[in-house]
Amino acid sequence: MEIYFRTNKLQKICNNKKIMEKKLGSQMSFKLQQRLFELSAADNLNDISHLSPTRLHELTGNRKGQFSVDLIHPFRLLFIIANDPVPYLETGGIDREKVNQIEIIEISDTH
Repeated sequence: MEIYFRTNKLQKICNNKKIMEKKLGSQMSFKLQQRLFELSAADNLNDISHLSPTRLHELTGNRKGQFSVDLIHPFRLLFIIANDPVPYLETGGIDREKVNQIEIIEISDTH
């Protein structure tokens, strides 16, 4: 999958191990690198498990349209679909098999 970043700062954190460890610590850095590898290795969003430990899920409420994968509790890697246009199923949901571009928007505790 193609991965983009909302900000240059976020891109630097995610692409530079030294900066990542300084900002997030070694455990969180390890988990973030693992999730980024899983996302980049996937052909589409449907390849990412909705079960633990990744636990991909679509968010609701004021974060509708965003997705997250687990890092170290309670933190998550948040992203949006970057395909233009966003692929939808006839039933109205997002067609995860056609999603092959995402934009990382933040690392956050959404609780």
